[in-house]
Amino acid sequence: MSIRLGDTAPNFKADTSIGEIDFYDYLGDSWGVLFSHPADYTPVCTTELGRTAALKGEFEKRNVKVLALSVDSAESHKGWINDINETQNTSVEFPIIADPDKTVANLYDMIHPNASETLTVRSLFVISPDKKVKLIITYPASTGRNFNEVLRVIDSLQLTANYSVATPADWKDGEDVIVVNSIKTEDIPAKFPKGHKVIKPYLRTTPQPNK
Repeated sequence: MSIRLGDTAPNFKADTSIGEIDFYDYLGDSWGVLFSHPADYTPVCTTELGRTAALKGEFEKRNVKVLALSVDSAESHKGWINDINETQNTSVEFPIIADPDKTVANLYDMIHPNASETLTVRSLFVISPDKKVKLIITYPASTGRNFNEVLRVIDSLQLTANYSVATPADWKDGEDVIVVNSIKTEDIPAKFPKGHKVIKPYLRTTPQPNK
């Protein structure tokens, strides 16, 4: 099964490091980040989960709930979490999904046979409160994710969900944004009273409207 942007994220029930969860119930009205790891007790994954735990406050500020996934068992996850907490000087509190039969991995197309027939690649999905898939990023097993980029994209997704704007290349929270082309230039002042610039008829910018 291939999941694409705009699709409804499939629901599932699974055992995790904190007990059984229903994915939709766990997310509730929050945004969600679901991301997979090739296996427990692997070095890159250890740093990634440590980094995610360290960013707990940043995810909470954005109303985002995090879930990790590995094809190992919940008991294995619990032992691994001890190592993560020790080596990364943090406390992993979010659930790690146990997926030994690869049910969730296959549901979300996290196994790429030409990379590995048994291990999940580093897939990451951002899911909105209405359970739509808003972002998919896939890294190879050898490359750790950039979590500053994950937070940056969540900022963009949450902003553009509420305002008729898009974010330019390398945009960061607080910087100017682009007015979408569906808004006529003469209508911009009423919608964006902070001001705007017309660089080209198709390229109009305005200060970030929710700041």
